[in-house]
Amino acid sequence: MASLNKVFVMGNLGADPEVKMTPSGQSVANFNVATNESWTDKAGTRQERTEWHRIVVWGRQAEQCGQYLRKGRTVFVEGRLQTRQWEDQNGQKRYMTEIVANFVQFVGGAGQGTGGGMEDAPLPEPTGRDAAPTPIADDDVPF
Repeated sequence: MASLNKVFVMGNLGADPEVKMTPSGQSVANFNVATNESWTDKAGTRQERTEWHRIVVWGRQAEQCGQYLRKGRTVFVEGRLQTRQWEDQNGQKRYMTEIVANFVQFVGGAGQGTGGGMEDAPLPEPTGRDAAPTPIADDDVPF
């Protein structure tokens, strides 16, 4: 049976991306994106919840994220879920689920957040095994 592992997230960066180089020389960026949900409960009280999503971006896209994304900036991310496992210093198994991005789209103008940069500009297509989909226009996003 076929399966699908595809995630779409649009939200705001909680901090500037952290960009590092692997020992093999490949760039990797990590950042967190907040999505917000609001509703009215049975008592008529307005409720809100923020969900945080850890994003990992590789290669040239990682470098672009480090250059143009800043805390508060709105981004649209397309990718897949991946869970990593490791043992901490006490020997306890730890798990982290993150979104490995294939595509990152800057949303809104450069005035958003604390950084400047490209307005509504997609990052270049990644190299390697993951090809980026065709960029979508703001009018195509259903939310």
